[in-house]
Amino acid sequence: MRPSLALTALLISTGVAARTASAQSSNDERLRTDWANLQRYAQQNRELGPPAPGEHRVVFIGNSITEAWLASDSGFFVSRHYIDRGISGQTTPQMLVRFRQDVLDLRPSAVVILGGVNDIAENTGPTTLEAITGNLVSMVELARANGIAVVLCSVLPAADFPWHHGLQPAPKIAALNRMLRSYAAAHHVVFVDYYPAMLDEHGGLKAVFTTDGVHPNVAGYRVMEPLVEHGIAAALSSHRDPRPH
Repeated sequence: MRPSLALTALLISTGVAARTASAQSSNDERLRTDWANLQRYAQQNRELGPPAPGEHRVVFIGNSITEAWLASDSGFFVSRHYIDRGISGQTTPQMLVRFRQDVLDLRPSAVVILGGVNDIAENTGPTTLEAITGNLVSMVELARANGIAVVLCSVLPAADFPWHHGLQPAPKIAALNRMLRSYAAAHHVVFVDYYPAMLDEHGGLKAVFTTDGVHPNVAGYRVMEPLVEHGIAAALSSHRDPRPH
């Protein structure tokens, strides 16, 4: 029995390792050929079509926190006809590269921008808070230049990253949020601050709102939803399209 069990365990372990290696190889190839993952939503964007008359289309762009939101609480998006354009693992330079395709070309009335945590996690290499802020500001400016109301969101708290331990992200996230809040106030951009409601005493995400310390669970998203709804309403009510009619 023991040799048989050992062989079975070895085969299982080998199979898992092979699948992991294959997935990593596939991801590496995608990063080499489509760094910003423009193909992720290309077909859905083509099928979406322009907004219907009177439709106030709202696009959410971000990383896995945005992408998983639709899966975790699909009713929030479906009932309001919100469009989710989050991509797991992405940093703000990747979001900026695909901003035209996944936001501007969809002709929304408003965009909700949430990003920056993966930059701090160094998913695409070391960076600075100034660079992260600059990428987010560029998205705001692109949206405004195209007549789109903007909701800029704070980064959610995190005390550590399960995939990259030891970076001590809590003070960096707090500092980035201060920079974003200051920019939004100076430039009259609606700022949705999820951070205080989600913060625990260690600078991380409250345990009741997460399973891994970074990504919200349904309870976490339910805290975020009324905050962003209020932000969207404020952005749409105060927005003036600068483009000539």
